[in-house]
Amino acid sequence: MDEKVSITLNGNILEKVDQMVDGRKIKSRSDALEKMICHAVNRENVKTAFILAGGKGTRMRPFTYELPKPLIPVQGKPLLQHILNLLRKYEIRDVIISTGYMCDKIKEYFGNGSKFGFDITYVEEKEELGTAGALNLSKGMLKKTFLMFNGDVLTNIDLHDLIDTHSRNDGLATIALTPVDDPSRFGVADLKGDRIMKFIEKPKKPVSNLINAGVYILEPEVLEYVPKGKAMMETDVFPKLADKGLLYAYPFEGQWFDTGTHESYESAIKNWKQIK
Repeated sequence: MDEKVSITLNGNILEKVDQMVDGRKIKSRSDALEKMICHAVNRENVKTAFILAGGKGTRMRPFTYELPKPLIPVQGKPLLQHILNLLRKYEIRDVIISTGYMCDKIKEYFGNGSKFGFDITYVEEKEELGTAGALNLSKGMLKKTFLMFNGDVLTNIDLHDLIDTHSRNDGLATIALTPVDDPSRFGVADLKGDRIMKFIEKPKKPVSNLINAGVYILEPEVLEYVPKGKAMMETDVFPKLADKGLLYAYPFEGQWFDTGTHESYESAIKNWKQIK
């Protein structure tokens, strides 16, 4: 239940508050102050990101014969480093990287993360575990709300806003969704409000143009829905959560590139605007 509170602010703080008011998402000083407080509270609750970086990247051959896909460069930096730049912008410094194919090259480049300003821990898939199965390797480390990324996605998504949206819902998972021209290549969400009623992977007749952007925020209880062995978030976990009303959406617009094909990789090289 919302309650009205009166506070006194000095001029410098009030100026920063007023700069946040954009007339769209933030329409007033009250909205801006609420968002600032939510950011501060939620930042303490979400400090860890889990990044999937174990796939063979077969669609990106011949590049991936010599490099693991997360090390393929975009504008002079590996894909994975762009994700770390996004996390650093939002002060998420604890990172778990799930590796597999050519894992030694990823570890050699990023090390323990200290030279990039991170604390990086690795888990290694001895066999391919899919987009969900790798989470089982990290059960002891994922005890609080955490972010999850596909390691081949480039985006400038507002992580604070994603976290705030998740915290307002009584769900176990929130999927970032982005609009695309051809959603049939991706996982598509059927929404009722901000709740995902169905999650359909690569549908023949898409119900919307909002697709899975490969960025999630998850509660540790999600791991109870992950089968042992190879498992996929898209087909083994998200549909179960949707059936129970525990899966929510965060639609966003902005930079997003899927680098899973040569065509999309070329587009990312040409159009990606690096995170400052």
